[in-house]
Amino acid sequence: MKIAVAGLGYVGLANAVILAQEHDVVAVDLDERKVDLITDRRSPIVDPDLEDYLAHRELRLTATTDARSAYAGADYLVVATPTNYDPDLNFFDTSSVDSVLDLVAEVAPQTTVVIKSTIPVGFTASARERHPGLTILFSPEFLREGRALHDNLHPSRIVVGTDADAEPQARRFADLLAAGSLDEDTPVLITGTTEAEAIKLFANTYLAMRVAYFNELDTYASRHGLDTRQIIDGVGLDPRIGSHYNNPSFGYGGYCLPKDTKQLLANYDQVPQTLIKAIVDSNATRKDFIAFDIIDRDPAVVGIYRLTMKTGSDNFRSSSIQGIMKRIKAKGIPVIVYEPTLEADEFYRSEVVHDLEEFKRRSDVILANRRSEDLDDVADKVYTRDLFGSD
Repeated sequence: MKIAVAGLGYVGLANAVILAQEHDVVAVDLDERKVDLITDRRSPIVDPDLEDYLAHRELRLTATTDARSAYAGADYLVVATPTNYDPDLNFFDTSSVDSVLDLVAEVAPQTTVVIKSTIPVGFTASARERHPGLTILFSPEFLREGRALHDNLHPSRIVVGTDADAEPQARRFADLLAAGSLDEDTPVLITGTTEAEAIKLFANTYLAMRVAYFNELDTYASRHGLDTRQIIDGVGLDPRIGSHYNNPSFGYGGYCLPKDTKQLLANYDQVPQTLIKAIVDSNATRKDFIAFDIIDRDPAVVGIYRLTMKTGSDNFRSSSIQGIMKRIKAKGIPVIVYEPTLEADEFYRSEVVHDLEEFKRRSDVILANRRSEDLDDVADKVYTRDLFGSD
């Protein structure tokens, strides 16, 4: 079977590798650097399992910038192009997905299209109306940055959204993903496309709510001089709550949760709600609290240790620490950044210091979303809300 994959970010590359274990996969990206790296069997993304599979496994995987040739003759096309949240439109920018659909309708209308990009609720149904000759499915992705392939090798569930006419293609695609998994009996759910879209946004918004909850618990404890960990340990002993996903942070960030919560809130237009808006607002309030806590210490220079928010990730898109930086800089306090993945000498008008020892020496307070042994020798300078050493 020939399968094309459009977009080689976390989602696209992880799916390409999973499927290329048994099928001919042609992966497409506009970025020639990514294509060249994958051709050389190197991962453009920091992800241990992706790096290992590309380097050491037999994969029927090729990469190209030529979308036309990749889509032609494909049985399935997996769309994993970026859909960033546009604050002006108050909606996802789905133009990259639209472009893929336009092209595949022209060059390969027989191909079954599976959208894995995160999209607004109702997008797939409207896309079908624009392209009545295409079979379009939606299959949400539930993966973590830095663990993308692992989460596809050990999926918590496989969800494929379809209409009644395309249910055989949906079940066949679910079988392809299940076959690539290392686990047996992975739950498979075949739903309507709009329901599948809602599953993605509601799942991520629930995770954001949990992050926001424990962050607000930490804010309360900090303001009243209480031991946050003792409270969280006690709360987590309730089996209905549990002791997972409970580590305070500078706020939820990354590529998915900020945009997905805002998109779900936008989808609630004309629908009564208060909780979804509160989750979005809570994240901004948390950043305000962290920034004010730093400013109250009256530092001459604030150091930002890593723009990434998760251990083992090289992605800092929409990381919450950037919002804290802006608040601190607005008060006239100089900010310097240590981020090994950055080659530039400046990040949004903040100096990037490439030497860790120099960075530690020059910083009066060092913000670290997660603890690191790199900072053990300057522990008295480190400001973090990390209690458990986990994401």
